[in-house]
Amino acid sequence: MAISLSTALSPYTTVRFNRLTNPTPTRILPNQSPLWRPHHWNKTLKLSPRRPSHVIASAVSESPPSVSEDTKNLLDTVKVYDVNGNAIPISDLWKDRKAVVAFARHFGCVLCRKRADYLAAKKDVMDASGVALVLIGPGSVEQARTFSEQTKFKGEVYADPNHSSYEALSFVSGVLVTFTLKAGLKIIQSYMEGYRQDWKLSFERDTVSRGGWQQGGIIVAGPGKSNISYIHRDKEAGDDPDIQDILKACCS
Repeated sequence: MAISLSTALSPYTTVRFNRLTNPTPTRILPNQSPLWRPHHWNKTLKLSPRRPSHVIASAVSESPPSVSEDTKNLLDTVKVYDVNGNAIPISDLWKDRKAVVAFARHFGCVLCRKRADYLAAKKDVMDASGVALVLIGPGSVEQARTFSEQTKFKGEVYADPNHSSYEALSFVSGVLVTFTLKAGLKIIQSYMEGYRQDWKLSFERDTVSRGGWQQGGIIVAGPGKSNISYIHRDKEAGDDPDIQDILKACCS
């Protein structure tokens, strides 16, 4: 039995599958039932008119953000470490200046390396507005130093060995937000563009102890310790916000 498929079906077209004959499209009115033929086995599929699809922006990008006073107070107690091992209160990174601060999943993450380039590509715009570019990763000082050397990141790099800033900002973590179809496709795309995961960094103790399930985000903060004007919490791996939203928050 030959089977044919038509791609030019009208909004109200039924395809009748008949075990004795080839499937044939039959046009019917929206409120009209297809004719029933008792001497054949029929199944009718009604195709509704296609509705336009809408791209929905991430619901976790906020400007102005909802950052509670408790969160700001917690951040005031968090310390991060530069690539030389010097401890710095995280809020000092934006106390006297405005800064775009990116939080990586971990220092070996291929998607985070792509995000670093994605932000660094606009560093000239940030520099012109007096805005610093900072990247923080959950891991050791050694991992931060290796990341900085490997990527030649144009901004400042800091380590948060205790994940304290991630917890204070309520960034999500878990297997289900790490292994998603969209994240998988982005990893493939990143590899095709020449980015690579550093598996050695990915399987060091600081990363493995948390399973590598941590997600990050991006904030725009300062000047002033409690002044956070934009926050994006990644809802899954590779959930990059629109760069124009970041530039609007930091440089407009």
